[in-house]
Amino acid sequence: MTTTPPTYEALLIVSFGGPEGMDDVIPFLENVLRGRNVPRERLLQVAHHYEMFDGISPINQQNRDLISALKLELETNGPNLPIYWGNRNWHPLLPDTIQQMANDGIKHALAFVTSAYSSYSSCRQYRQNISDAQMAVGSLAPSIDKLRAFHNHPLFIEANVEQIRVALSQRGQSSTPNLVFTAHSIPLSMADNCEYAAQLNETGRLIAEQLGIANWHLAFQSRSGPPAQPWLGPDICDQLRELRTVGVTDAVVAPIGFVSDHMEVIYDLDVEAQKVAKEIGMNMVRASTAGTHHAFVKMIRELILEKTAGSEPRALGSRGPRNDVCPVDCCL
Repeated sequence: MTTTPPTYEALLIVSFGGPEGMDDVIPFLENVLRGRNVPRERLLQVAHHYEMFDGISPINQQNRDLISALKLELETNGPNLPIYWGNRNWHPLLPDTIQQMANDGIKHALAFVTSAYSSYSSCRQYRQNISDAQMAVGSLAPSIDKLRAFHNHPLFIEANVEQIRVALSQRGQSSTPNLVFTAHSIPLSMADNCEYAAQLNETGRLIAEQLGIANWHLAFQSRSGPPAQPWLGPDICDQLRELRTVGVTDAVVAPIGFVSDHMEVIYDLDVEAQKVAKEIGMNMVRASTAGTHHAFVKMIRELILEKTAGSEPRALGSRGPRNDVCPVDCCL
């Protein structure tokens, strides 16, 4: 006996959010750090990163671009769902967006979270954010089912492979480079309770295999915890220095842990890591993230069809597709 997939009336894009002017920076960072024991000096230090770019994080515009591309994809190939957008930390905020969905009469919706991997901060916390926003809206809030994590979806791999090929073509070098993948570091206490590091390693392996590059490494960036707290490493800057000590002069850095070129990618890689590369005499080229690559946009449609049409989930590698319903004790 087959079951009829539930009827969904909308898609909700859920993201981190970012400031869009100098007046937004401090309130945005206070939202990000609320409830965390982070010194004020650290907040002001990060604020300076945004000040270098007039207080504007690219992430909101990149989400608008992704929504435009996805809207065209769904209008052309279906299902033609209206798309809403809500952020964890800055406008449009999730409670406001879910209130608008309720006002529009939406009863059942899907959510696409702009993170490919499983961890507390990249999955479970977003599910909690959605739940908290639903509670704030009340009984008229729509039910919302999150689309699954997609670290090994063939179209996500394809998008990253093609972005890295572009970077390889820009090097102006004939030698085979070392490929360094990066992702946001998380505390080891968090990493021990999820598949984040294992998924990143599998994504890196799948991409490197398709590129035919044997020399690849996984490094981390954007650490924000106290020095005494152990986090995933090595840091990208330390990784570049280590490669240089063994004679590597050419590296392509690919931030596969992110799906858009937002502030952490631009500052941590294009500013800090690039500065280190120049200091040590290394030619470093940074690949773009999946962004609005056509394969990535098509992947989101495929994830939607898994829920609306019962399409078979696709995945590369040995780990298989991630479950779309998370266990109670997942990613604590």
